[in-house]
Amino acid sequence: MLLAVTGLVAVLVAGGCSAGDSDSRPGSAAEAPAGGGADQRDQAAPGEAGAGAPDLRIDQRSIIYTGTMQVQVDDVERAARDAIAAVDAAGGFVGGDQRRSESADARAELELRVPAAKFTAVVDELAKLGRQQRREVHTQDVTEETVDLDARITSQRARVESARRLLNRATSTSELVNLENELGRREADLASLEAKKRRLADLTALSTITVTFVGKDASTEAEPTEIGFLVGLRGGWDVFVASVTVLLTVLGALLPWLVAVGVPVVLLVRVLRRRRRTPPAGPMPMPPLAPPAGPPGGPTAPPQVPATRSAP
Repeated sequence: MLLAVTGLVAVLVAGGCSAGDSDSRPGSAAEAPAGGGADQRDQAAPGEAGAGAPDLRIDQRSIIYTGTMQVQVDDVERAARDAIAAVDAAGGFVGGDQRRSESADARAELELRVPAAKFTAVVDELAKLGRQQRREVHTQDVTEETVDLDARITSQRARVESARRLLNRATSTSELVNLENELGRREADLASLEAKKRRLADLTALSTITVTFVGKDASTEAEPTEIGFLVGLRGGWDVFVASVTVLLTVLGALLPWLVAVGVPVVLLVRVLRRRRRTPPAGPMPMPPLAPPAGPPGGPTAPPQVPATRSAP
């Protein structure tokens, strides 16, 4: 009995030790499915998440930078030359140049195109040429539009190649004409898409800065609005003086014409009036005839009164 019990305990202990050893091994079958599945999920997750998604990093986005600024300087011409030199050093160029050289109100407006990566540095450098009065910077993100254009261009190129293959296999004149027209439309659409892509690429690669340099005597601040009797009187007097000035200017312009045309007309009118007042020359008028006189020295016969008939 004692030997049987001892043998049974020995068998149970040996079975427990072998089971513990098998569970504690690192390459055991119990750990393999769990560990292997987790590793596979971790490796597959980045690929699944990035499939078809655009790159959203800031250095990969298509952004159009546009800036406008006004700087007051002592010498407008010198500031314009310095601005052009700064743009040339940054790898850009001048897209437009308008200047007004009057000493009282000198002004220069430049349209500068600079690489997008140097946009902020060039703007800051331009502001240091004088006293900055205004600065406006606008950005437009066209990444999605650029991606859409790339996809449409790829699809349109495939359509063009398909039309060309069909054109090569045309067997009749009508089919050849139809395929040529269709190929022409597809090529025109492709050219339009490529032109849009080039335009976007130009705007994103080269930013636009419109800078205006004004002289130190230029007044750019808004004057306060004044009201009152004196203000109205001064405004009315200014309007009156301006009106008289305009009237005198017009009169001075018309005076030579009035002298050249008006004097002969006045002389002609006077001559006509004198002719109307002067009577025409002719025979003397005869005096009126006197009534006949009675017999000399005799009494004048009374007038005869007609007889009246009396009533019965």
